[in-house]
Amino acid sequence: MVNRVDAPLKVTGRAKYGTDRDFPGMLHGYVVVSTVANAEIGAMEVTATKSAPGVVAVYTPFDSLKLNTPNGMLGETWVPLQTKEVTYYGQPIGFVVAETYEQARDAAMLVEVSYLTRPALTSLADGLATAQEPPPGRGGEGSELSILAPGVESIEDALAASAVVVDETYTTATQNHAAMEPHSAVALWDDDGLTVYSGNQGSDIQASQLAQALDLDPEIVHAVNPFVGGAFGGKGHTSTPAFLAAAAAKALGKPVKAALSREQVFTATAGRAATVQKVALGADRDGKLIAVRHDSWCSTAADGSFVEPTSHGTSREWYATQNLAISQKMVPLNIPPTTFMRAPGEAPGSFALESAVDELAVALNMDPIELRMRNNSFAPPGKDLQWSSKHLDECFQIGASRFGWAERTPNGRTEGDWLVGLGTATAMFPALRFPATIEIVLNADETATVSTSGADPGTGLLTVLSLVGAESLDIAPERITPRLGDSRYPAGGMSGGSTATASAGTAIMVAANNVIDELLKLASSAGAPFEGLETSYADGRVEAGDRSMTFGELLRATGRTTLTATGSSAPGEELTKHSFSSFGAQFVEVRVHKWTREARVSRMLGVFDAGRIINAQSARSQIIGGMIWGVSAALHEGLEIERNGRLANGDLAGYLLPVNADIGEADVHFIEYPDTFHNAVGARGVGEIGIVGMAAAVANAVYNATGIRVRDIPITIEDLLLD
Repeated sequence: MVNRVDAPLKVTGRAKYGTDRDFPGMLHGYVVVSTVANAEIGAMEVTATKSAPGVVAVYTPFDSLKLNTPNGMLGETWVPLQTKEVTYYGQPIGFVVAETYEQARDAAMLVEVSYLTRPALTSLADGLATAQEPPPGRGGEGSELSILAPGVESIEDALAASAVVVDETYTTATQNHAAMEPHSAVALWDDDGLTVYSGNQGSDIQASQLAQALDLDPEIVHAVNPFVGGAFGGKGHTSTPAFLAAAAAKALGKPVKAALSREQVFTATAGRAATVQKVALGADRDGKLIAVRHDSWCSTAADGSFVEPTSHGTSREWYATQNLAISQKMVPLNIPPTTFMRAPGEAPGSFALESAVDELAVALNMDPIELRMRNNSFAPPGKDLQWSSKHLDECFQIGASRFGWAERTPNGRTEGDWLVGLGTATAMFPALRFPATIEIVLNADETATVSTSGADPGTGLLTVLSLVGAESLDIAPERITPRLGDSRYPAGGMSGGSTATASAGTAIMVAANNVIDELLKLASSAGAPFEGLETSYADGRVEAGDRSMTFGELLRATGRTTLTATGSSAPGEELTKHSFSSFGAQFVEVRVHKWTREARVSRMLGVFDAGRIINAQSARSQIIGGMIWGVSAALHEGLEIERNGRLANGDLAGYLLPVNADIGEADVHFIEYPDTFHNAVGARGVGEIGIVGMAAAVANAVYNATGIRVRDIPITIEDLLLD
């Protein structure tokens, strides 16, 4: 167990986040948002606002800060105030800048907006008839995919030929990331250009987007985000406050700080789509899958800019089946944008698929674990590329033993006034890598610095840099200074997709080899201590025969204070040889009160096959956080959108999240099989897989306890009331 290197700063309050920065003469901005869901802005009366105390400037679509639409690895990023069109309730439509935050907020309340309103469509259920085909999905595959056994004409024929069929519809709710740190930014200009302090999942990505938006040379844009107060996918794109603060600071010639209010975070950002999913499973009497059909619909903003790939993220790969048909459609609505949220596609998709698998086990009178193991896949259906390393059966076997699964009965058990049930589910999340570059600096004081522009939004990446850097340089972790969150460091890409450890770690190994090569060249160069000798490196020392010097001693002896090298890594030919994923087995014990029907999770266990675990303490924390989020999705979390587009519970009072009293015993176990087919470090991602399958495991446990099958989450007391 290794403590996180950033822990002392965070627990003592010394870690500086974006809005912790203050500068002389700094102004404060407040975002104005729409109060209708579908309209054209006819006019905005700002005379009273401009006359309010302390107000310096007011910007609207009629008098806007000019911003271009950036494009990049995440596609187009929406920028505020460039259109009079309103497509959802809570859309940013104005920006008030004043001498204090309170002055800007109060003046913003004086803005009067006239709308030319249009009918708004805000319900996924009502909009299903208008569903559209989304752009191509994962792996370049289209929205529909069908794999049929020889002689089978259609998936319906395959289902009809199955001895046992489950065919049901499942729904999941809209969610918001609700990160502790609201989206915010501090922007200032000086002779060197623009500097923006803002929590984001990739400083180099944010710098690029700001440069495009403001039509600037990327070399003069500096994005800084050493600490991020939670992201989960919601801070991949540059935020509205960052765009507006940067543009206003340029226009006004003063630093500008802007932060969304907690209520604005629920609309002026983006969240997880709601879904409707129809899953049909056909099997023979022995439980072997013959057919899998998974049709999915998801909500999306009016521009259809994001699709939640539920069927493609689960049924496409999870189980061996002779016949497979999946489809994905989107329903454009007048709602806030949707975007990546922890395990996008896999989290809501697994609720539907893993609930259906549990229903099939009931129909077959078969143990749910046995059913899953009988349909274990060696490769995604229809693909020749086998999994690089898969030990899912072992996850279930170890989990069943540790959790006491043998004591489970088909109808649960009763303890006093509580009905107790056990549930399980499979968890899978693709093992990915992004391109990353690392800089390593050897210092004459026997320390080393490892730097990349990527972010640590609570995942523990700083500690990973320290550990992998120390291992690669063969020195103690305490001698490594890890650095993240600065666009002037080598490009580290985005911290997302459970990619950071594999991406940065592999690049560290390359950079370490390069800097050691440079060190050995220096050691044997003319006039150096090992001139003309064949040298080697071990334990932080340069060696030749019986002579040895630390790298710091060598640098000092050659008059150097530092020695620097970079290393880069990206996905390569391994993608043509194997399929890659992390795997897990989720176990949950749920108690439902006989009379009040409240449901509580009393125990949960996750057993995971995620390759090599670099830091067990951080990895365990990441997994537990995801598992808790899965409980939240199952029992608490869901945005309620009124017909006019207003969020009925768009704050932390009405948007339910679990607290300590809601979470019982949580346990995590890793089975470690380093996956060096995937990357040289052998590690696969753990950041997102923890949430996958959890909601289904909870719902399956509720069924085991009560006999009531709930196919919509979050599960409420009303769902569990007896007729």
